[in-house]
Amino acid sequence: MPRLKPAVLPFLAAALFASGTPADAYSVFVTNEKDNSITVIDSDTLEVTNTFKVGQRPRGIILSKDGKWIIVCTSDDNIVQVYDAKTHAFVKTLPSGPDPELHILHPDGKILYIANEDDNLVTAVNIETREVITEIPVGVEPEGMGISPDGKVLVNTSETTNMAHFIDTATHKTFDNILVDSRPRVAIYNKEGTQVWISSEIGGTVTVLNAADRKQIGKINFEIAGVAKEAIQPVGIRLTQDGKKAFVALGPANRVAVIDVPTLKVEKYILVGQRVWQLYLTPDDKKLFTTNGASNDVTVIDVDNLKAIKSIKAGRYPWGVVISND
Repeated sequence: MPRLKPAVLPFLAAALFASGTPADAYSVFVTNEKDNSITVIDSDTLEVTNTFKVGQRPRGIILSKDGKWIIVCTSDDNIVQVYDAKTHAFVKTLPSGPDPELHILHPDGKILYIANEDDNLVTAVNIETREVITEIPVGVEPEGMGISPDGKVLVNTSETTNMAHFIDTATHKTFDNILVDSRPRVAIYNKEGTQVWISSEIGGTVTVLNAADRKQIGKINFEIAGVAKEAIQPVGIRLTQDGKKAFVALGPANRVAVIDVPTLKVEKYILVGQRVWQLYLTPDDKKLFTTNGASNDVTVIDVDNLKAIKSIKAGRYPWGVVISND
């Protein structure tokens, strides 16, 4: 074998080091509803790297389009707070109605839509200017917020009205109301924008709608041996990027259901912590993080093997979760 020149060695060493390094770590942000804090977890080491204080009763949490901000519904303050995703320093507040719970950004990254649970309105806010653009009347106790990938349609679920409200984002007018099962919590579009998935907590089902005409494609029911039917309460939903699998948090059942998307059949139930509420996939779809409110922890699921691999202590009543995209 020919002898390598000294100048080549550093480059070879760097290449070998790079090939042996693990996949990029992401930051996992978890809102702790009763501690008024956010727990930060490293997705690679699965260790807590920071916990910092925020406003009162933080619940819904998302990232700005560029990933620079963490945007948090601080429900008991009746505002939305913004924090720096790298330094965790407070940036500013955004206006909302009373008791903001969940929110979603328009794909353009400028307009934030906020479900205000106590006044039956969705507030639209420009996140740069902090201007309230409009308030959209919806059903009683609005919560779930989904938006089509093209940004043309906003979906809000109202827990007491038991409806999904379809809103034109150009006019901010509701153009359809779809009755679903009792206490709908989360609405989410698939990546292609062809389906809308809606969880019904008390109904115990997930309804899948055709996005084009809002007709029902199917309804997913859950049955777990040894678990009472009333304990199976679907809330959070996440779909993989390839559109093959969906994950549903089942509340007091302490399970995450794995759904085969083409058939809408339950493949498996994964045991996690107590009262699993929300969940989020890493951008590479390798890990799923769940918030378990009653056990005050986060469960990490290996997506390829569909197994829970670790429980990580969070604050009191972890509620929402979002993961950085870099």
